[in-house]
Amino acid sequence: MANILQNRRQFLTKSGKAGIALATMPLFSKIAPSNLFVISDFQQQPLPYAYNALEPFIDALTMEIHYTKHAAGYTKNLADACIAEKVNTTATNLSTLLNTISNYSVKMRNNAGGHYNHELFWQLMKPAPTNNPTGPLAAAIEKAFGSFTNFKAAFSDSAKTRFGSGWAWLIIKNDGELAICSTPNQDNPLMDIAETKGFPLIGLDVWEHAYYLKYQNKRPDYINNWWNLVNWDFVQNRYALAIQK
Repeated sequence: MANILQNRRQFLTKSGKAGIALATMPLFSKIAPSNLFVISDFQQQPLPYAYNALEPFIDALTMEIHYTKHAAGYTKNLADACIAEKVNTTATNLSTLLNTISNYSVKMRNNAGGHYNHELFWQLMKPAPTNNPTGPLAAAIEKAFGSFTNFKAAFSDSAKTRFGSGWAWLIIKNDGELAICSTPNQDNPLMDIAETKGFPLIGLDVWEHAYYLKYQNKRPDYINNWWNLVNWDFVQNRYALAIQK
């Protein structure tokens, strides 16, 4: 897996700006790249569970269509955009591309975001039952939001009130603090065009294709049930990576 920090150092050194840029490098660029918690691959990865594994909260047909049609489409269109815009996917890290997405086309923005967001989304879920977070992540949530209950309510509200299609996020900002935000379409907080920037710890897909077959227009029901599937072990490991120096 590509080394985000190493690649960026090499680029900045060649451009003669390494000293300044590395001093101001965002927190999420310091994440150790040698594990599966950093999404850098431009290829669609195998789904980590069967299509029906998340039932009754997410039905098998929705999962199959979501993974094989929608997410696969973002991956294919991303590959096409990379060819058209001469992005070398063997030498470029996906997160680095997202950090500079304003330099690329709308097609690249939509599909690079769509691919990254979905590759993260699959890993953020596991078959029920789920546990609440523990350890440093639980402490950080309590510090930022007052309690886990308050956090769930605020995150759910962000997802419910995202107009149209988009995502709700729990992120760790450059200052190390947790924050909740949402983005339209397939944008995410790694992008340099994002209103609120940071490293995504949790992302919830609130496009209709993620829930409409089962929930129709009842997005709040989908969101409330989704909490039964959160893979807190994955999120805790992701948080641990984000805060290491």
